[in-house]
Amino acid sequence: FHYVDLRTFCYETEHLTRVERALRAFLPDEFEVTRAESEGHHGDRIVVLSARVENADGVRHVLGRLAALPEFERILDELDERVTDNTELFLRLDKQAALRGDVRRGDGITLRAKVEAYPATKEAAVENARAALARAATLPDRGAGASTARPSAPGGRAGRRTAPASGMWRFPRA
Repeated sequence: FHYVDLRTFCYETEHLTRVERALRAFLPDEFEVTRAESEGHHGDRIVVLSARVENADGVRHVLGRLAALPEFERILDELDERVTDNTELFLRLDKQAALRGDVRRGDGITLRAKVEAYPATKEAAVENARAALARAATLPDRGAGASTARPSAPGGRAGRRTAPASGMWRFPRA
């Protein structure tokens, strides 16, 4: 793979640190996450969190995390539908599960990976993606031990819980 892009949105009803922690469940330790603020249709704040992993060790780490998916074999079988003519692999991952440290398919985190393919055809990309993902499944740690450390909050409040561990939602105070 040339690179892997991961992206998620943090809506006004969510805790930014929890959403970032969910994204970091797929990233190598101490990896930079980019934040961009946007505005929703009704004027609500949306923060877009994204990361691009380009170095080989980092890409292997992300692929190792994908190998922990319960339906990993099914994803290998679906590569024809998941790889585009532009040699990109797309997956959607569950943001809530990632917050708990689990790897599941679902909604919330989008993964886009540019597959190395020479010539740059969909067929070559599918075969290369299959081979790279199969190698990732044989890695000793299969992506275990992903970064689940909480990023430090301003004022040194790292690790302080502001909502139940089961979710990342916060609700406005009445």
